[in-house]
Amino acid sequence: MNFKLHWAVAVSGMLMTGVAHSVDNIAGLASTCNNCHGTGGVSVGHSMPSIAGLSEAYLKNIMMEWKTGARASANMTRLIKGYTDDEIAALAKYYASLPWKPVVQPVSAQIMAQGKDVVERCETCHGPTGGSPDDASVPRLNGQWAKYLELELMKYRDPGFQMTHKKMTRNARKLEEGDVSAISQYFAAQEK
Repeated sequence: MNFKLHWAVAVSGMLMTGVAHSVDNIAGLASTCNNCHGTGGVSVGHSMPSIAGLSEAYLKNIMMEWKTGARASANMTRLIKGYTDDEIAALAKYYASLPWKPVVQPVSAQIMAQGKDVVERCETCHGPTGGSPDDASVPRLNGQWAKYLELELMKYRDPGFQMTHKKMTRNARKLEEGDVSAISQYFAAQEK
C-alpha cells in the first residue's frame, strides 16, 4: 500500500512539473516576443506592431503563414520556424488574452480628413475607425503605430512582396500613393 501511495505522489509530481514547465515555456517564449513587441505585447517602437489583444485566430494564422513561408517577413520567418505548432497556438492564445491598448497618436486635422475620405476601402473589414473588425481573422488597427501600418500597406502594394490576403492586396493597390500615409495616421489616431 505504501508503494502505491509513493507511486501516485511521484506520478502526480511529474504531471504537475510538466504542466508548470509548459506554462513557464510559454512565458519564456512570450518574453522573447516582448523584446520587439514591447512588454506584454504593447509596442513602444513606431515600426513594430502591438500584438496584445489582437484575436487568437489572427495571431495564430499570421504566425503559421510565416512558419510555412506563405507570407514574407525578414525577421518573423526566421524566428517562428523554430516554434512548434502548439507553441504558436499557445502564444496566440496568450497575447489574445491580454487587453488591447491603443497608442493614440496625434494627427493634423488635414491628415484626419484625408484619411477619412479614403477609409471606405478599409472599413468593411476593420470598421470605420479600425477598432471593430468584422471577424476574428482581421486585426484591429485603431491606435496601432502609424509607421507600422504604412509599412504594411506598402508591402501589400508591392507586387514583388509575398502577402497572402488577396482582398487586402487589391484594396491597398487601389489607394493613391499619398493616401497610404494618411490612412495609416488616421487609424493610428483612433482610440476605439
